[in-house]
Amino acid sequence: MALQIETIRATADRVAASHGLEVVDVEFTGGGKHRALRVFVEKDAAGRAKLAEEANREDSEIPRGVPVESLSGVTHEDCAAFASDFGTVIDIEDLVPGAEYTLEVSSPGLERKLRGALDYERFKGSLVKIQTFTPVGNNRHFTGRLTAFDGTNLAVDLGAVKQKAKAKKSLASQVVEIASSNIEKANLVAEI
Repeated sequence: MALQIETIRATADRVAASHGLEVVDVEFTGGGKHRALRVFVEKDAAGRAKLAEEANREDSEIPRGVPVESLSGVTHEDCAAFASDFGTVIDIEDLVPGAEYTLEVSSPGLERKLRGALDYERFKGSLVKIQTFTPVGNNRHFTGRLTAFDGTNLAVDLGAVKQKAKAKKSLASQVVEIASSNIEKANLVAEI
């Protein structure tokens, strides 16, 4: 299945584009009758720009205090339409071998995974939770505000959130610099 996931991703990208969506992530989990193909989608750049415009209006239904960039803008109807078309293509092209699997389509959520340079640039200024492969300043787990990304390193302001006493003492500075190649996992932290 590992070799097929890129083909599935390319197909998902093609179908999503026809719906004004972008694929954020594709996961294949489980085994036997409990296999699941999960696709996370959000509005494309034009759709997100329209969402930001909507948020600035006085009569907007978008909740105040939620960063618009954190919202995917995807509705239940968007997910259903994409799932219907994508499921048909997957079955016709037999991209998921075997009989049974479940197709799940959703937004990436408020605590979405960050997947590289484009996300690090896009979500500068947001609260993030990062886990590294190797320790930075005797720590592998960081929560703070992503203040800068220069293409290779992220600057995370740990003073943006309350830290545990041990973690606070072990870091001489409130801003830690982390190489993007050292990041094992990175997620947004919801600010509501």
